[in-house]
Amino acid sequence: MVYDPELLLMDEPFSALDAITRDEMNELLLDLWQQYTKTALFVTHSIREAVFLADRVLVMTRRPATIVEDLTIPFARPRPMAIGESREFNEICGHLRERIEEGHYRERGRWFEASMVRGELVG
Repeated sequence: MVYDPELLLMDEPFSALDAITRDEMNELLLDLWQQYTKTALFVTHSIREAVFLADRVLVMTRRPATIVEDLTIPFARPRPMAIGESREFNEICGHLRERIEEGHYRERGRWFEASMVRGELVG
C-alpha cells in the first residue's frame, strides 16, 4: 500500500496459512479494505473465503477459462466472521460449489468423449 495502488492483485495470498491465521488475515484484509476502499482482484480456491471477502464472485472453468457464474454477494460491510455460520452464507457457498462441480463434470465428459474418439481410453 506504500505506492497507493488503485487495484490490488492478490493470487491466493493466504493459501499456505493454517485456518486460524487465514481467518485473521481475511479479517485484516477486510479492515484494510474498509479503511482504504481499494478495488481488489482476489484469486482463491476457497469458496468460503471468496464469499466472505467479496462483493462479487466469479466462478471459472479450467481450460479454456470461461466464467460460468457471476454472483453478487448480498452481505453488507463490515462483515463479522460469524456470518460464515449463517444459513444464507452456506446456501451461497453450496450454490457456488454446484456451479464448480458442473464445470468439472462437463470437462470430464469432454475428455472422456475425446478419449473414446481417439481410442485412448484404457480400462
